[in-house]
Amino acid sequence: MAWDLFLWILSFFVSITLVASVFYQVICLTDLEADYLNPFETSSRINRLVLPEFILQGSLCILFLLTWHWFFFLVALPVTVYHAMLYNERRHLIDVTEVFRGISFEKKLRFTKLGFYIVLFIMVVFRLTLSAVYSFTEDDDLLHLF
Repeated sequence: MAWDLFLWILSFFVSITLVASVFYQVICLTDLEADYLNPFETSSRINRLVLPEFILQGSLCILFLLTWHWFFFLVALPVTVYHAMLYNERRHLIDVTEVFRGISFEKKLRFTKLGFYIVLFIMVVFRLTLSAVYSFTEDDDLLHLF
């Protein structure tokens, strides 16, 4: 039971990191749109966070798979596949010269990912709470209800 609690604590921190990363990317794109940042600064700030985000999200998906949490694995799988597809096609980084042309698409993409990560974060917080309560009450039969 302690391993389950450890899994959800780790998932909590990974989820909050993913939310913060994508929120920072949205802020950078909004600053570019408002002319507070130049395209080079914006693309370098966002590109610095893209690979760590992909790695964290993929490792979270694999962690759910290895711990037999099928529902969470299936929820995280589409974004992982999308990230893998972007990486394989070499479209995961923002180009400095094309950043203004695709700013609306990039913002919509980041807002969609932010919404997904917030929903995932809420689900992880719910399971973390359940796991903490059940580990402290030591009633294993209640955990299998959810």
